[in-house]
Amino acid sequence: MPLPQAAPDIATGTAASAITDGIAGWVGSAPLRELVARFGGRWPGGDLAAVLAGLDEFSARHWDFRAGRERPEAREPDLDPATSKLVHAAAGTLGLVRPQPPARTRYAHLVVLGGLAHACLRRVAYAAHLLHGVEVSGEVAVLGSYRRLSEVELETLAEAGVSGCDTEVDALDAAVRRTFGVTVPDDDDGLDADHPHHSWSSRTYRPDGTPSVRVLAAPSSEPERRRAHTADTQRFWAGHAQLSPGEPVLLVTAPIYVPFQHCDALRTLAVPYGCEIDTVGVDPALPDVTRLPEPTLTPGRYLQEIRSAIRSMRALHTTLADPPSTVTAMAGTELRRAGWAGRSDGTGAAQRPSDP
Repeated sequence: MPLPQAAPDIATGTAASAITDGIAGWVGSAPLRELVARFGGRWPGGDLAAVLAGLDEFSARHWDFRAGRERPEAREPDLDPATSKLVHAAAGTLGLVRPQPPARTRYAHLVVLGGLAHACLRRVAYAAHLLHGVEVSGEVAVLGSYRRLSEVELETLAEAGVSGCDTEVDALDAAVRRTFGVTVPDDDDGLDADHPHHSWSSRTYRPDGTPSVRVLAAPSSEPERRRAHTADTQRFWAGHAQLSPGEPVLLVTAPIYVPFQHCDALRTLAVPYGCEIDTVGVDPALPDVTRLPEPTLTPGRYLQEIRSAIRSMRALHTTLADPPSTVTAMAGTELRRAGWAGRSDGTGAAQRPSDP
């Protein structure tokens, strides 16, 4: 099942219409309809906005096993074998199971999305593998947050020979140093606000023979409520990278998160900046990543991330109704809140004085 895609000129009505058609195709697909029916639901009526709202509400009742907790703390539902089989089949068709290769051989930037400790190691290793066949003219950006690692994650890192990490961004930084053979960042910037939801950091390494690698920890756009999430990290990085319209950006995550994180990237990167997005999942069969730990993916995990994709598509659909200038202004506001200088470089984008 293809995911929504952005045309190079996202500001045009045609481009927005193409994304909307992609959302409608994914959420209206037979596998998702069968899942809703299997869990006793009726397909919501009305236009696309109403369908997305109805699916959001339905999935909150039946497929939200986190209940506000972190993913490792989600409960696993007790499903009968037939339902479990249907969930696995639907997840495969909806794009949460099988990794796909990059669609291009050249990108402006390669972006690695953070996650649990094992994911930090695997995704950075996979990004290094991709650089053997993909040309990146800009930078490799490794994005995370100051989320504290759990005891299980610390044990996972220790088993992989990684120590000295307290947070997600620590694990990402360790993965970069280990994978790219670097030790000390060439540039180190940030803001320690005495609270992880407000703080940010940017460390740039320049390995021999590869693009520069930036490890970035973003602040939360709602620091009073929560830590930084995927959309926060993507939007914060875009302000650092100064994206240009039409630039192709390759995102690396795990296959199970591709639909929701791809749509988050369309909302936070493609809509305000006009760039193109290609999102791929780590191929678990590659030698570079097989030596690293991989969790067992259960029916409950797949249902949870199908819900995440629905919510991400709903947010994307809502954003498409806002003028691009409004969305860009929102991004600039979040950067200034995080401690950026309000200087313009002539393009209307906020910059920090230390940035090139």
